[in-house]
Amino acid sequence: MEDTTAPPFLVALNLTRRCNLNCAHCYLDAGTRESDDSNELSTPEVMALLDDIAALSDETMVVFTGGEPLLRTDLVDLVAHASGLGLMAVLGTNGMGLNDRRVMALKDAGLQGAGISLDSLDAPSHDEFRGLPGSWIRAQAAIDACRRNDLRFQIHFSVNDDNAHELDDMITYARDVGAFVLNVFFLVCTGRGEKATNISAETYDTVMRRLTRAARDETEIMIRAKCAPHFKRMAWELDPDWPITTAHGYEAGGCLAGTRYCRVTPEGGVTACPYMEEKVGSVRQADFATIWRDAPQFKALRQPVLEGRCGACEYSKICGGCRARPMARDGALMGEDFLCAYEPGGGAVIEPLDMTKSALCWTPEAEEWLARVPAFVRRFVRQKAESHVRANNGHEVNSEIMSALAKTASRRFGEQRPVAGEAES
Repeated sequence: MEDTTAPPFLVALNLTRRCNLNCAHCYLDAGTRESDDSNELSTPEVMALLDDIAALSDETMVVFTGGEPLLRTDLVDLVAHASGLGLMAVLGTNGMGLNDRRVMALKDAGLQGAGISLDSLDAPSHDEFRGLPGSWIRAQAAIDACRRNDLRFQIHFSVNDDNAHELDDMITYARDVGAFVLNVFFLVCTGRGEKATNISAETYDTVMRRLTRAARDETEIMIRAKCAPHFKRMAWELDPDWPITTAHGYEAGGCLAGTRYCRVTPEGGVTACPYMEEKVGSVRQADFATIWRDAPQFKALRQPVLEGRCGACEYSKICGGCRARPMARDGALMGEDFLCAYEPGGGAVIEPLDMTKSALCWTPEAEEWLARVPAFVRRFVRQKAESHVRANNGHEVNSEIMSALAKTASRRFGEQRPVAGEAES
């Protein structure tokens, strides 16, 4: 029988548990720079894993993260290998070791972008959250290094009760320094994060609603909620015709854990997401494709039978709740997401759009445009073009639309912005 399992959109590779910070919320419970790294996947093992990922799809994004991935001396070689396979290689870092030399080397190897953690615009608050004085100024220096060397970067903001009031300022900051994306993360209490203050349901709801409106209204940067599938419900409530809602396919999906996303631990264990600690297999014992296709937990996540309010909710198919939260607290993969305050209204379940029935027509000229786009971003470009056409009640993607989108992207992300230090002052 032909395998019809969709390949992952995104694979996070936790390359190491070593880290030069001591963040209270770390899901990996990462250790110090001197931690034992003898069991980490070796360079050949990571390269073989990348080969397996690329064999499933060359449109997959691979995030090199940790711990702190810049502590791996082979990082440039790993990025080059991923890029050579056609994968989209990006970096998730605290920025402590990201200077001009490292940025240029990684960019030359094919790195497409970096996500830099910044958890407050107040330096002492960020430093306290990250467990090391001076980490804020080092993050600022990393942002400036990316800007100087034309490497796209994202800001990663982990929101909690103590910094939630900074959301609007963080949006302004990310826009002013020229970030490509602002990712707002909502923590799940696992790893060292079990001891960290999380976020109350009230603050969560307030932040999510503000974030949803900002994501719709912002025109200069992309704003995304991470580990917060309720964003999709709120987007629908705000504007059912907004292209990010369920009427427009994948971008409306809730949690991608085990369905289009997974992570690999430094020792080779495969889990549905960083906040699900249960390994479903090891790349040292089986090939990645077999684990991705056959892991029982992944199969369950692809055909979920939700319980409690999640199971009764009309938004179950476009949200579905976070599966890691009930798993972490109660050991119940399909349990209701207790951080969500929404009470189901008893209406019919909102069905995602069947993309096979609603596929848009692409003219030969538009297909030629798309074919010239690197494989690792082709899926994103296709989604952007089709969302644009649907938003304008169109039925066809043509070369004029592709050309207009390219010009818009150039204007949106090509202009010069002040460096991080200037934006802070």
